[in-house]
Amino acid sequence: MSKGLFDLTGKVTLVTGGNSGIGFGFAMGVAKMGGDLEIWGRSAEKNAAAKAELEAAGAGRVVTRQVDVSKEDQIIAGYAALMAAHGRIDCVFANSGASAQANSFLTLTNEEYHSLIDLNLHGAYYTLREAAKLMVQRAEAGEPGGSLVACGSLSMFMGLPGKPHYAGSKAALGAIIRGMAVEFGKYAIRANIIAPGLISTGMTGDDQTPVAKFMGGKTPIPRVGYPADFEGIGAFLASDASSFVTGETITVDGGYMVRPM
Repeated sequence: MSKGLFDLTGKVTLVTGGNSGIGFGFAMGVAKMGGDLEIWGRSAEKNAAAKAELEAAGAGRVVTRQVDVSKEDQIIAGYAALMAAHGRIDCVFANSGASAQANSFLTLTNEEYHSLIDLNLHGAYYTLREAAKLMVQRAEAGEPGGSLVACGSLSMFMGLPGKPHYAGSKAALGAIIRGMAVEFGKYAIRANIIAPGLISTGMTGDDQTPVAKFMGGKTPIPRVGYPADFEGIGAFLASDASSFVTGETITVDGGYMVRPM
């Protein structure tokens, strides 16, 4: 079957935290368009299950690795292995992250603060930086292009009481993405960030929790989101169809940000 505008045959996409949740939804969109995939996650069991589903959906090739993206050395080693296996990288979705457990700015411990920042901000930064190096090298060799994508949050725009480190990590990623968009545009490398609303995943709980029911009732499209809602975004941002889209924050929130009060 022709994949047309979103054809990803021969393109390689890396998704960190791609064995479940939003990352898996993004990866599934790539798989359905015939792209090759690298999935980085810390659970070998979840990696294997994701690999089987993505291959069944039509992915060209799927390789999984146990990589802890809060560790810079593991990211660098992961890219070396990726290049040895695939020879190229076309799209990266820096998706790995954790939700915040703290409930007050005043009681947030240094350990909680640094642990989350190391994963949500530094991990994404190193993931995007190393991908950009490889994409620039390829552009200088005569093949420009590439897509850098980060996972943000509606807390980039809205106050989030008690979780300043989480909101701060996502807002900082937005600034980093915009800077990358400006710096690397001359290489036809684009950089964008996705800002999800409440998505039903293993991290946030199912769609029957009190929070999910409350948020769904406040959203113009009256439900929470699901990982499958990121398949189309994945196919679009990984493909050449998005070649003139850069520096953008794309909300996937069912209209929550524009709802009437």
